[in-house]
Amino acid sequence: MIQRIQSIYLFLIIIIIGLGSYFLSLWTNESGESVYIIDRLYVLGAFALSAVLALISIFLYKNRKLQFVVNRLNIILNFILLGFFVYWSLMVPGEMQISENGIGMFLPIISIVLLVMANKAIKKDEALVKSVDRLR
Repeated sequence: MIQRIQSIYLFLIIIIIGLGSYFLSLWTNESGESVYIIDRLYVLGAFALSAVLALISIFLYKNRKLQFVVNRLNIILNFILLGFFVYWSLMVPGEMQISENGIGMFLPIISIVLLVMANKAIKKDEALVKSVDRLR
């Protein structure tokens, strides 16, 4: 049952994080150079882990409870990424020299929203299965 709506949400996460990490900049420094996600390997690793967790979650459609837990772990990972980005953008300008934030900093927020929507759909499926089991 890969054609469920939560699978579409999770596939969107994979596409957004996978392509966004290469094309969207995190910030522009004072010299006018754009800093991308692939320039920071530990951030790239966290984004790759988030995409892998979303891919794993797509194929856990038979075990909805485990799929829900994997999505929650992915939400926690994205909150950690968002925390790093907020920390970097609020640091003293002399230390980090961030002059302009890029749209790449908002990728964890988009991912969190899609993961929450996927978890709502998983809960709805679980409730439907429980209601059908009561009728038997």
